[in-house]
This record gives sequence, C-alpha cells and structure tokens, in this order.
Amino acid sequence: MIFFETKRLSIRSLKSADFPFFKELFTDAEVLRLIPQKALSEEELHTRFTRSLNLELQHIHERKCDCAIFKKGTEELIGLVLFLINEDGEREMGYRFRKAYWKKGYGMETAKGLLHFYFTEVNAKRVIADVYIENKGSLRILEQLMPFEKEFFNEKEECTERRYALTKAHWLKQIQQTPL
Repeated sequence: MIFFETKRLSIRSLKSADFPFFKELFTDAEVLRLIPQKALSEEELHTRFTRSLNLELQHIHERKCDCAIFKKGTEELIGLVLFLINEDGEREMGYRFRKAYWKKGYGMETAKGLLHFYFTEVNAKRVIADVYIENKGSLRILEQLMPFEKEFFNEKEECTERRYALTKAHWLKQIQQTPL
C-alpha cells in the first residue's frame, strides 16, 4: 500500500524483497551513528521487519510502524519513514536514508510529506520529532519546518537530543504561506 507520495518519492508498506536494504538501515555504522542507535541483532531485525510487512493505514493509527521510501519508478528501498508514538502518547515522526542517498534533498522532501500525511490522513493535532544533536542534516531540516521545543538527555540511547514540535494549526498557517 502506498501511504503518500512527494514529487520524487513514494512511501509504502514494506514487502519481503525489501529486507536487505532494511537490514542495512539498522546495521550500517555511519547511519546508526547519527541516530544514535546500536545495530540490531538478526532476531531483532526479523521481528521489526515482520511487524511492518504489508501495513494498512489503520496500523499507523494504532502503533509504531516502519514504511519504505522509494524513488518513484524504482524498486530499491532508499530509506525508511518511521511513524512513532512516544512514551507520552504523542505522534512522532522519523526517517532515515541509506548513505548513498544522503545530501540529495530527500530528507526535507520526506519530512514535509510526513507532516502533511500526519495532519491530513492521521488527523494528528501535534507532531514531534526528536533528533540527536550531532545529526546536523536532520537538525537543519527540522529547524526549517518545526519550532524548537527543548533539549534533553535520552537515557535509553545515552545521548543529548533536541525536540521539535508542530501543531496542526501552525502547520496550516505555514502551508498557506508556502505550499508544498
């Protein structure tokens, strides 16, 4: 199922053939350094991958989901969109790309598409994004799209992160001024 598209990208549920690229996004040291996150074991990879196979829209409303990012017209997964619900029950967005697809504008394009999807399809009232302070690329993207809310220490990942948050009302004002 395709959840949303941007000018160059399609975001859809994962299929079995996507596993090798999915695995790369959870084991590549350079990708994980910017999140930060420890590499997943084979068992953890298979569990997480299986949980996100063949998703439907209702799943995004109910639980954490990983969805595939593709350049339109291709079948090679280039990244993941993460539909998250944090410990406070808030909608949280995330994304990550394979290293070969960094610095091509896909992060900004995906983040804008995610916000649009959350506010129009999921009907979220507020969306947050937490980012590791060393992830300069994602910081630049979020600083352009969402107001800064706070900086905090993430005990689970043992790192300092920044939280950005955007309400639907603020987003509606933004798109009236600058359409997607």
